[in-house]
Amino acid sequence: MEHFVTSIALIGGVILIASLLSGLIDRSGFPLVSIFLLFGAVLGPWGFGILDIGFQSESLHVLAMLGLTLLLFSDAVTLDIKQLRARKALIWRMVGPGTVVPAIITLLAARMLLGLSWPAAAILGAALASTDPELLRTVVRSRLVPEAPRLALRIETGMNDVVLLPIVLLSMLLLPTASLEASAGPDRLHVGRTLLGLFVLGPVLGAVVGWVGISALVSIRTRVGVRRDYESLYALGLAFTSFALAEAAGGSGFVAAFVAGMLVAAKDVELCDCFFEYGEATAEMLLLLTFVALGTTLIWLGLRSLDWRMLLFAAIALIARPVALYPMLAGLKLERRDRRIIAAFGPRGLSSLLLALLPVFAGVAGSEQIFVLSSVVVLFSVVIHGGGTALFLRRAAPVGPVALDEPLPPLDRGGSSVSGASLQPPLRISIQELKALQSRGGDVVIADARKESAYDSDSVAAAGSVRLSPDDPVRDATALRLSKRANLVVYCA
Repeated sequence: MEHFVTSIALIGGVILIASLLSGLIDRSGFPLVSIFLLFGAVLGPWGFGILDIGFQSESLHVLAMLGLTLLLFSDAVTLDIKQLRARKALIWRMVGPGTVVPAIITLLAARMLLGLSWPAAAILGAALASTDPELLRTVVRSRLVPEAPRLALRIETGMNDVVLLPIVLLSMLLLPTASLEASAGPDRLHVGRTLLGLFVLGPVLGAVVGWVGISALVSIRTRVGVRRDYESLYALGLAFTSFALAEAAGGSGFVAAFVAGMLVAAKDVELCDCFFEYGEATAEMLLLLTFVALGTTLIWLGLRSLDWRMLLFAAIALIARPVALYPMLAGLKLERRDRRIIAAFGPRGLSSLLLALLPVFAGVAGSEQIFVLSSVVVLFSVVIHGGGTALFLRRAAPVGPVALDEPLPPLDRGGSSVSGASLQPPLRISIQELKALQSRGGDVVIADARKESAYDSDSVAAAGSVRLSPDDPVRDATALRLSKRANLVVYCA
């Protein structure tokens, strides 16, 4: 009972702290995960001694597996298929050689500097080639970053894990488990089943769950309706169902979750924003909880055994991506500044640690060393990339506040000013009321504030409307020189 209460208190604390600090952290550009690593250290043996989560912890196992499943699903479901088709060359270089070459460089460094076996070095190289979406969250959402780098980084973080995951799983087959260290090698039948599950069963079952699930949602919603709050929960159901079904059939649940998300994105149906936002928020909470769990003890283990070889390896692992990727981006009609941003922003974070934990959970011999080495690189990356992101966004931000005229109160239904309207929420207005307002000769601006994917995929917009991105409407309104005394009518669907 005491352990249960402690776990509930931990979950509640993470949600409260994440919510209260979210605005401040977003404005600073510094990664939220750094706060939760320190939070874990405070709760761990070196702090108050409340928690001590080791490799054998069932809680860590569940958090990591659920977090990676939701991460892969939410990355896939939020991809814009039309943008992917339009950026084929960029995707190929980012997810293909741009992901594999840094993994190979890191593999060779691990082999030569640290003396790891080839399969262990391959697992470490693949894990550390994964760029972390949580650490890049501020960058890909900030309007201070040009559109091309934001799109490229979003595509990379959303797709490179599905390339690296098979490398990790296949390399695990070449290593003995801790209980069978003297075994001659992997069983051929077991290897064949794993390959079948990874490349056939996982993708097929994920595609079936994604297609059937989203088709059923659209059909039921059209006929009888689906409550908004339950539509948001539906995303979690699709992710977990695809994972469980594939694992039960001997396939890869992680690949199934990613493919299910891709099928949802490919169906290109109009979904409630909550479908995406709730899944992403839940995945983020699980990932932050995992960071707290790792921050109690495990992520700090490598700092006790640092030597020049580990430091040199960490440096090579961190510079492998920008050194390899920058020349690969040549010839894609990208400005030099955009190429530098894409190459520089490649943080390693929880996605790397989750991939490194897979052999640990499978009981692979020597896998704890792989995780310890990964954690050292991740810690350096949190400091270097996290601090670099904050510095970049601070320098890119406009100097001084945006000058605003004194706002006018909104109009009431009769067209007269409402006293004290600055304390009231914005009014809802019907199309008939909008037409009546325009007929009276008032200064009216119709703003299209739909999310990017809905806006890009729909050629229909309100007549005379202007585009205001929901991520930074003030910036767009300033660029369009909109009147600050106009009546602003905003629509998002």
